[in-house]
Amino acid sequence: MTSKLPESGKTRGSAGAAEPRAEPGVLDRYDVAILHELQQDARLSNAELAARIGLSPTPCWRRVKRLEEQGYIKGYRAEIDRHKIGLGVLAFVRVDAERNNAVATRELEDALRALPEVISCHYISGSGTFELQVMATDLDAYSRWAMDTLFRLPNVKDLHTSFSLGEVKASGALPLGHLHERVRRGG
Repeated sequence: MTSKLPESGKTRGSAGAAEPRAEPGVLDRYDVAILHELQQDARLSNAELAARIGLSPTPCWRRVKRLEEQGYIKGYRAEIDRHKIGLGVLAFVRVDAERNNAVATRELEDALRALPEVISCHYISGSGTFELQVMATDLDAYSRWAMDTLFRLPNVKDLHTSFSLGEVKASGALPLGHLHERVRRGG
């Protein structure tokens, strides 16, 4: 049985322990803690996640589901060592478009999205139109792919490629410090 505690915004579960409730669309310290922990290890069991953030398992599970439904958590995936699967080359490619009108740009965007070798694509300011991150097995494979695939896409004028010589930091985790500060300020 659940009853609302007067003036607190919390509910009392059947065991009598107060459970914090988050407002829809507003992140609180528990939500931020969930996002942090799942970025570190998305394979945590709900019980382990709940223990790490200081909630009981049921409200923790509800919060994770709410964060998924509201689009804060878009999915879960394995982080794979690219070298172990034979992808030795990481290239940063600036693509200059022939024309920068809406139709031509959308065609090129669609074509780039369809290429599995392109792991990231950004529409950029400054010189160039798109900045890509591209994976290949080696330099020869990248060169063949660029000539046979990338240069043949609609609206591609020129390519400028730089290669990674070594990774200093490669993390998919997003910084959450600004959310901690917002929670401390109460909004």
